[in-house]
Amino acid sequence: MTTATLGRPMGARGPSPLAGLRNTFTLTWRSVLKIRTNSEDLLGLSLQPIMFLLLFTYVFGGAIAHGSVHDYLQFVLPGILVQTVLFATLGTGLMLNQDISAGIFDRFRSLPIARWAPLAGAILGDVTRYVISVVITLGFGMILGYRVTTNPVAAIAGCLLVLAFAMAMCWVSALIGLLVKTPQGVQTFGFTAMFPIVFASGILVPIQSMPGWLQAFAKANPMTLLADAMRGLFTGGAVAVPAGESMLWALGILIVFAPLAVRAYRRKT
Repeated sequence: MTTATLGRPMGARGPSPLAGLRNTFTLTWRSVLKIRTNSEDLLGLSLQPIMFLLLFTYVFGGAIAHGSVHDYLQFVLPGILVQTVLFATLGTGLMLNQDISAGIFDRFRSLPIARWAPLAGAILGDVTRYVISVVITLGFGMILGYRVTTNPVAAIAGCLLVLAFAMAMCWVSALIGLLVKTPQGVQTFGFTAMFPIVFASGILVPIQSMPGWLQAFAKANPMTLLADAMRGLFTGGAVAVPAGESMLWALGILIVFAPLAVRAYRRKT
């Protein structure tokens, strides 16, 4: 029986932190290459924001914005940007689950690399997916007539804010992917968890139109806070409070779910 079969010999020291970072970046590039070569994933990342923009803008825009589709587009695009990136985080759990089911992580365990590098590499690699979602949503929105009325610095800050929040949420997706047995289960549990916080929020409609009991939930919903911060950065309005509260939510999610995901990963591998 070879050392590769047994994994790292008992008592042997693991790779240094610097070597672990190199392992992570190598596996991050692997995740990026998987996205580039997976035409179905790229198609989904491209079509989903386009579909959401078209449907919500032209089906609901006239009714919600009293006939002004353009006004509704200005309101809803930051929310759809949040929604699209949030749904994109489900890909993290899905790909982790597929790799574990296929035995890929068993092969990683036999290599002289940091044990945490495959998980960290998978999550960092998925940042590419989030960036694609942001670019396509903004780009197609501008084709439809959306305009950023603040300045490029504020717009870039808005994009970075939603990407930072997605990095926190992807740990929730990773935990689901590590706990659930099948990719279908990841999609089922992931969408079940995300649908209430997406649609019971101010992403798509002003929360003033909701019943009082639902308004209380929507006001505290981090998706509402994030969408409000994005609107402020893109078209003007309050930024400091919703952006600060969004980052506090992101930090809290990271503190809770990252250790849980790492623990589940160690049990799996």
